[in-house]
Amino acid sequence: MGVSYVRAVQRAGAIAVLLPPDDEAEPDDVLALIDGLLLVGGTDVDPGSYGAERDAATTHTTPQRDQFEIALARRALELDMPLLGICRGMQLMNVASGGTLIQHVDNVELHRHTPGVLGDHEVTLDAGSLAEQVAGEQRHAVKSHHHQGLDRIGDGLVVTGRADDGEVEAVEVPGRRFALGVLWHPEEDEESRLIAAFIDEVRAGLRSAA
Repeated sequence: MGVSYVRAVQRAGAIAVLLPPDDEAEPDDVLALIDGLLLVGGTDVDPGSYGAERDAATTHTTPQRDQFEIALARRALELDMPLLGICRGMQLMNVASGGTLIQHVDNVELHRHTPGVLGDHEVTLDAGSLAEQVAGEQRHAVKSHHHQGLDRIGDGLVVTGRADDGEVEAVEVPGRRFALGVLWHPEEDEESRLIAAFIDEVRAGLRSAA
């Protein structure tokens, strides 16, 4: 799925800059290289990053990547840099804001019915929310593949989307330029406007700063 993010950014007319984990890098120096931060999907978030014991269902963690991306997310929020978190990226946004995760959701059949294959279901988005604005509708069909979810919601984040089983599917930070996390995979849906809307906000910020 990794190349799908790059292609989605390119379809929106932007350049994707890939940032490998770096223990020595300062967040400000890294964020100075980009105009918007996209946190993508991947391995399970290490429970140590939010002070929890490891569940048997949590596998294939990458703590170095977790800490690097959490630091970037925190600083991007402080700087009001456009920020979009997708799946694991949304989970990291929550951890970066002081929240915790569910290490294995109850209804995994809905969210990841076949390991390695994206599933389809619908989410309901709050009227007037950023999530609803970029999706273009309140009832939104999504492509999903995850088994972890949000538990305690981080400071400043507001839940604006849920699946039919109540699972949190979208969070955002009101009053910010663009700070949105979604648990689904818009990069795998060429009809989705979500990543393009994120790029539009990045581009608008560059125009206003010129």
